[in-house]
Amino acid sequence: MRLLSTARHWVHPGFVVFAMVAMSCGGGDQGEGGATDVIRIDGSSTVYPIAEAAAEEFQRANPGMRVTVGISGTGGGFQKFCRDETDISDASRPIRQSERDACASAGVEYVELPVAYDGIAVVVHADNTWATEMTVDELRMLWEPAAQGTVMRWNQIRDGWPDAEIHLFGAGVDSGTFDYFTEAIVGEEDASRGDFTSSEDDNVIVQGVSGDEYALGFFGFAYYEENRDRLNIVAIDDGDDSNGAGAIAPSPVTVENGTYRPLSRPVFIYPKVSALERPEVLALVEFFLNDGRPLIREVGYIPLTDREYDLVNGRLTSRRTGSMYASTSGQSQVSLEELLSQ
Repeated sequence: MRLLSTARHWVHPGFVVFAMVAMSCGGGDQGEGGATDVIRIDGSSTVYPIAEAAAEEFQRANPGMRVTVGISGTGGGFQKFCRDETDISDASRPIRQSERDACASAGVEYVELPVAYDGIAVVVHADNTWATEMTVDELRMLWEPAAQGTVMRWNQIRDGWPDAEIHLFGAGVDSGTFDYFTEAIVGEEDASRGDFTSSEDDNVIVQGVSGDEYALGFFGFAYYEENRDRLNIVAIDDGDDSNGAGAIAPSPVTVENGTYRPLSRPVFIYPKVSALERPEVLALVEFFLNDGRPLIREVGYIPLTDREYDLVNGRLTSRRTGSMYASTSGQSQVSLEELLSQ
């Protein structure tokens, strides 16, 4: 990767030079003179590649900075965030009401900042030649709680598919991807059959599906892009006949323009307001939203529009606290630009 400009970034003169991205979930280390020399990020495995890339380049451009990036899942990350253990929380869904309440009780204020778009990819084994597309209704029949112990074979989903046991892999229950998938497909967040292999580590799902001809799984689209030679993608038909499009596969174009429905979504970072008082944290967040934008596509995600980034920068500059989604219910049909403009 190229070295990025340091023009807008603040460097503490007393920091020891580091050039590392560490997996961490603990508290901050202390630098010279007692100054905190670590920016602590944790949360979504989906957002992790973006955070890791941004942290790496930010440190290269700003010797002396040290950024740790952990993977606790969106839910696990918010638990740490609301306990004041991290400076920035990564999330692949908006912060939910119970998490907002926990942060409020602890006196933790935050700014909600969308940083990219992602699609949730439904994937099968590379030798699977039958499940090239599925409807939302078929996915619901497969993943709803009532399917456990009853919908067990491929030919129960669609006539003509193999009379073979289906093996399911999906995001862990602390993952925002799990929350989003269950709400979008089943109709209720966290409502899912429980007899599937779940993991907060998307690489575990890749390994599981790529090694089993009769497997099906879901995770962030960027992980499919990294492993497309080992997996087949499943196009999704949302059942809306008005557009005449039928089943649509996720791609940078279909995720960005919203035609890959209902599994397209923005992903977020949540910096703590108190942490933004530290110039190095503010500089890193500004890097995410400005100089770091090219990294988003490099790691397989889809950047926001220039107008959306302008609005997100406005939220940061004004320290607009709270969530845009606090007054919405379910999968909002309002566009991200409209939410940011409110």
